[in-house]
Amino acid sequence: MDQPLIQLKNVCKKFGQNVVLHNANLNIYKGEVTTIIGKSGSGKSVLLKHIIGLMEPDSGRILFNGRQVSEMNKKERYKLKKKISYMFQGTALFDYMTILDNIALPLRETTSLREAGIRDRAHNMLRQLDLHKIDDKFPSQISGGMKKRVAMARALVTDPEIVLFDEPTTGLDPIRKNAVHSMIASYQKKFEFTGVLVSHEIPDVFYISQRVAMLDNKTILFEGTPDEIQKSTKPEIRQFIHGSKIKQDELTGLGTKIDIDQSFMEAMKKLQKDNIVFSLVIFSLDNLDEINDTAGHVAGQTVIKNFALQLKGCLRFGDTCIRYGLNKVLLILQGASKTQAQAVCSKLADRVKWNRPTELLPCKGSCVSISAGLAEADKLSRFDYLLSSAESERIKLDELCAISESEIP
Repeated sequence: MDQPLIQLKNVCKKFGQNVVLHNANLNIYKGEVTTIIGKSGSGKSVLLKHIIGLMEPDSGRILFNGRQVSEMNKKERYKLKKKISYMFQGTALFDYMTILDNIALPLRETTSLREAGIRDRAHNMLRQLDLHKIDDKFPSQISGGMKKRVAMARALVTDPEIVLFDEPTTGLDPIRKNAVHSMIASYQKKFEFTGVLVSHEIPDVFYISQRVAMLDNKTILFEGTPDEIQKSTKPEIRQFIHGSKIKQDELTGLGTKIDIDQSFMEAMKKLQKDNIVFSLVIFSLDNLDEINDTAGHVAGQTVIKNFALQLKGCLRFGDTCIRYGLNKVLLILQGASKTQAQAVCSKLADRVKWNRPTELLPCKGSCVSISAGLAEADKLSRFDYLLSSAESERIKLDELCAISESEIP
C-alpha cells in the first residue's frame, strides 16, 4: 500500500490527570474517506484537532507525506494548514454574514486574491453545489439542508487536499442525515479530497467510507475497511458495533448490512440440509447521482426511502431485505428459484409503474432508474461470488414487467 498521507504514531494527550489519547496510531490515505468511530467522550474530536493542528501531542509524532509536523518551519506549517479545511459540527455559519460572505471568508483570511476574484470563486462554488439565488440571503433564511451545503461550500472554496468533518449529522432526522452522508460521498468523488470523518452513526458511515478506525480506551483499537471491521471477532469491536446499531436502518426501515453474514449463513444451512433453494437480488438506484444533482440530496434519499416502502409490500414471511449501500438494497428470497425471484421483481415493477410518474420522486422533472441483479444459490455458493454473479446480470426493473404474475411465489 502507498505511504499514508497522514500518520499518527504513538500520539499521547492528556488534560491535567485525564488521559485522552495514549499511544494512538492511525494511517490516513490520500483520496479516501476515513471515518473515526468510538464511544461518546472517547477522544475522537481531540484526535481530529491534532490532525488540523489545533492541538499538539504531549508525545508521539504526526506526519504528513512522511514528514514530521513538529520539525517543519513556520512557513511549511502555514503551507500545510492551507491544505486542510474543517466542516464544523452544526455548520458554524455566521448569522450576520450573507451566504456569499460566509463562503468567501476563508479566501479573505488565507489568500491575497482581489475581492473580485474572491467573489467569483465563491459564486462558482455556489453553482457547483447547486446553491442558486441565495448569495444575498442570511443563514436564518435558508433550510437546514442548505446550511449543510453552504458549510460544505465554505470548506471546499479554498480547494483543500484534506477536509475534516466533526460529527456533521448531529441533530438531523434520518433523511437529512443520510443526505449529508450522500453529499460527502458525492463531493469527495467530484473534488477528490481526502476526507476524515468523526461520527457515531453506525452502520451508516460504512456506506461512504473506504477505511474505518475505532478509538477505544484512549487508543486506536482497529483500522481497516468497513467489511473488515464488521467481520472482526474482537469482543470490544463486536460489542460496540452490534450494541450501537438499531434493529433497522433508520432511513428505510430495512435491515442493515451488519446483518448480512448471519442471514446468508442461515439460508445456506437450509439449502444444504433441507434443499430449500434461495435466490439473491441486488437492487441499484442507477441514477442517484443525477437525482442528487438535479433535485438535491434530500430528494435522492427520499427516493430510496419510498422505494423501500414499495419493496416491503412485495415481501413474504421469511424474506430478508437489507440496505446494502448508499444506492443499493439486497434481498434474500427464501424458497425462491431465480425464475421466482424474477417474478417478485416483476410484481415490484408493476407496483410502482416504472415507466410512468410515480410516488417515488418527491419532485417533478426527474426519472428514477432502478436495475435488479439476480442469482440463485447452490450448496457451494459463497456470498461474494453469488453477489458478483447477480451484479453481472443486472437488468432494468421495468424490463421484468413481462413476466407473468402467476409465477410469483
